Amino acid sequence: MPSQPQSIRLRIGHSPDPDDAFMWYPLAPKADGKAHIDTGKYRFEHVLEDIQTLNERSQRGELEITAISIHQYPYVADKYALTTCGSSMGDNYGPMVVAPKPMTLDDLRGITLAVPGERTTAFLTLSLLLGKGGFKYRVVPFDQILPAVVAGEYEAGLIIHEGQLTYAQSGLELIVDLGKWWTQTHGLPLPLGGNAIRRDLGQPAMGEICTILLNSIRYALDHRDEAVKYALGYARGMDRNLADKFVGMYVNKWTLDYGPRGQAAVAKLLGEATAAGLIPDCGDVDFVAPA
Repeated sequence: MPSQPQSIRLRIGHSPDPDDAFMWYPLAPKADGKAHIDTGKYRFEHVLEDIQTLNERSQRGELEITAISIHQYPYVADKYALTTCGSSMGDNYGPMVVAPKPMTLDDLRGITLAVPGERTTAFLTLSLLLGKGGFKYRVVPFDQILPAVVAGEYEAGLIIHEGQLTYAQSGLELIVDLGKWWTQTHGLPLPLGGNAIRRDLGQPAMGEICTILLNSIRYALDHRDEAVKYALGYARGMDRNLADKFVGMYVNKWTLDYGPRGQAAVAKLLGEATAAGLIPDCGDVDFVAPA
């Protein structure tokens, strides 16, 4: 009797957050061990890490598929391409600087901020706003920034993920919404995170895998209630309604496909950052579409 072909294991790295959990839920195994969608010859293994850690791992090319900050792309463009699906875009909203009391942008230049990582897009965007070297900072795990600011360890913090919806509950003031600043300045959404696939898988496989990833996002959107229920397991400090709102902010039409405007936003962000001397020039961004 012929042996069954071995499945190909693919590690997919993503943040332990409601939006990522929501869109990759269909790849997680059910009780029978199978995914919710047809993954063909591929078997997906979820690797949950904060975005700073995933950025660092992408530098070493460790995972076949991984979320990365758009800020990180120029440093790993030799190893990874961006898939046209799986992005996180801030369309007139995004990372925020918050503090216990009102501040001006000039005030931010004179204090030390807690930030979630030097290669996050939040950090890059704040650097574009305040100028290269325009602020002092300490890297703090993203989920510890709000408590650290509330405790007075830092005078302000740069927040990402669900903190954008929960900071007011901690009695903090919004100083600047970087996504709103970017959109109002450039008329484009702020491309925060992308989904990257390793080039050494080869072109045919990259297209096949991108199709499966797109199907996962579509399934989650089509089965929203069950996908949100799954995502609630990663919703720190959020009830179902707030988690659903957060998912809607970052899993939407942009996540299905950047489209011309989304790709233009990536090019604009990286172009502005290159011109400001904040990142190396990576040339044109390489996008992989479904096969």
